[in-house]
Amino acid sequence: MNLVLDIGNTRIKAALFERDVLKETGVFDSVNSFHASALFDKHAVAHCIIGSVVNEMESFIMSLQKKCPVLVFSSDTPTPLKNLYRSAHTLGSDRLAAAVGGNTLFPNEHVLVIDAGTCIKYNFVNSKNEYIGGAIAPGLEMRLKALHTFTSRLPLLKVDEDYNTLVGTNSVESILSGAQGGAVAEMEGCIALYRQQYPDIKVVITGGDVNFFEKRLKNSIFADEYLILKGLNIILEYNLKVSKE
Repeated sequence: MNLVLDIGNTRIKAALFERDVLKETGVFDSVNSFHASALFDKHAVAHCIIGSVVNEMESFIMSLQKKCPVLVFSSDTPTPLKNLYRSAHTLGSDRLAAAVGGNTLFPNEHVLVIDAGTCIKYNFVNSKNEYIGGAIAPGLEMRLKALHTFTSRLPLLKVDEDYNTLVGTNSVESILSGAQGGAVAEMEGCIALYRQQYPDIKVVITGGDVNFFEKRLKNSIFADEYLILKGLNIILEYNLKVSKE
């Protein structure tokens, strides 16, 4: 059994895989709420991979290493993709894992993987199975927080998944229209630009806000909320195979 951990800016996503089959998932608020001991008592975990965009995880990693071998995913970790990102050492593990997941779904094809979470990350893999790069933009919650933080009178709002109106008739609606509707329009525009250059490109969306965007995007897309976890598991299996050769 493989334990896969995706440690993001706001939460920890965990999954158990039997080889390439997803068996169980969970979401935790912090490393303190992730009870590894109970999990290891319940399941025979043989290997673990951690992808993290958070610093200072040494003590948490050391505690897991007492349970099983742990692969900490970094820019130096071999992957099935050729990484052509110019500053590979600054590339977030979540971006590359998402790209690996998208490439596995559509090998030898142009793929745009969109991770809609704290930030909205666009990741492009070409038909040669090469990771090129993409873009990073503020996520929904970040946009709403920015409007409140950098103004004196605008209220702090939460994402409203039910709001989908173009013209706001009061301040609250106007903020939601601008932040949420603007993010959707931006994503639509980005997909359209990629399709102009790569007409046959496949588009895959994942992340915490995947459901919000999936039901609003007019473009044909493939949604998978567990894509990053699947990508990390593919990377783990790839490294296990390489180590045996």
